[in-house]
Amino acid sequence: MPHPHSTITLATIKQPEIYPGIPSVVLNDQTIQQRHSKILQGMAQQNLDSLVVYADKEHGGNFEYLTGFIPRFEEGLLVLHKNGEAVLVLGNENLKLAQYSRVSANVVHAPWFSLPNQPMDTTLSLSEVLQQAGLNGQQRVGVAGWKLFTGSHDNNKSLFDIPTFIFQALQTTLTSTCELLNATDLFISPRDGARIINNANEIAHYEYGANLASSAALAALNAIEVGKTEKTIAALLAAEGQANNVVTIAATGERFENANLYPSDKRIQAGDKFSLTVSYKGGLSSRAAYVVNQADELPDEVKDYLDVVAIPYYRAVVSWLEHIRVGVKGHEIYDLIERVLPKAEYHWHLNPGHLVADEEWLCSPVYPASNIPLASGMLLQIDIIPSRKGYAGASIEDTIALADKSLRLQLATLYPELWQRICTRRKYIHDVLNIELHEDVLPLSNTVGYLRPYLLNKDLALVCQ
Repeated sequence: MPHPHSTITLATIKQPEIYPGIPSVVLNDQTIQQRHSKILQGMAQQNLDSLVVYADKEHGGNFEYLTGFIPRFEEGLLVLHKNGEAVLVLGNENLKLAQYSRVSANVVHAPWFSLPNQPMDTTLSLSEVLQQAGLNGQQRVGVAGWKLFTGSHDNNKSLFDIPTFIFQALQTTLTSTCELLNATDLFISPRDGARIINNANEIAHYEYGANLASSAALAALNAIEVGKTEKTIAALLAAEGQANNVVTIAATGERFENANLYPSDKRIQAGDKFSLTVSYKGGLSSRAAYVVNQADELPDEVKDYLDVVAIPYYRAVVSWLEHIRVGVKGHEIYDLIERVLPKAEYHWHLNPGHLVADEEWLCSPVYPASNIPLASGMLLQIDIIPSRKGYAGASIEDTIALADKSLRLQLATLYPELWQRICTRRKYIHDVLNIELHEDVLPLSNTVGYLRPYLLNKDLALVCQ
């Protein structure tokens, strides 16, 4: 069992290692076949004749899970039938991608999905195009958007998060006796969604992004100096030309001035609050602290930041890391954080931990009364967000995987370099930070457990005693 940490203190320690330039791991054909089979099995369990999967640039994860791509700046549909046949419904500029789909699929053209004022010449209606995709005569059809509706006062199966013109075309295409229902849970239900469990190939695939984000975040932390602009720091977060799956943050002082979300020309000043976030597929890294060398440089009203915010937050993260393992139920993690960092005092309000994949936030099994057991193959992000009025936040969001003995052996055998990185990260967390991880816990980010409260002092970080 994890040991209690009576003392958390600042110490001069070495930084974690980073791994620049590691190669991406491509999803292999066996993984794609497993994904296809899992979705077909889920369709059978829900007695679906067909499944319509919606995608756009921001909400393409379920579509990409099977096809390997998103429709970029257009919309797209994947129509999957219970016999395994697939049809892609694509706009003008994505037709050429159909031949590269990871699941074999026919294609039909839907110019309505294209950019404004592009050619939309067609003699067919969208309903007729959907009939070409095989939607005709079904009795039960699922629609997968991206949002998992969980409200207790709604009929969640009859809420749909796809554009109205597509939903109306589906209604026109299908007979009045056909039941249309939200089937997003097939992909992302935290209890049994196909996407919540990853095999060794998928973990290796996603570790690339977690490593990339945490390496870039540490490089940006090391570059923070008074007088530099937000843009200068943010440039270090733009790594290897990869697409971000959240808005990158490099914000000094008060955020959101002039309703701006993005790094600006604002210059870092001594005593500023500073927030930094970068995320790629498989992992986000986030940090929040003060631009000072030591406590006496803080504004008078927040000189106790370390004791009031940073250390209590860090104790919660350490508790999270030391208690999490395969088999722990979601409510146990939620209740743990409530005990060590009471919501009434620290004003966090989201799930203290959630699953990640191609998206930064896939879903979460961590919520009050959740009896969902955390399982081998889950990728989880440490996401506890304290808020004390007048103080800067504290944040060390990073990504771990949970893996039982069998999955750990597969990773070590199939991906020895990845396994060595994981072992090195675990050793740093144990030997330097004095945090005891269960053997199930595999750090995918390089900076798991690493918190600098004073950003101008690159050597000081919090450690357990």
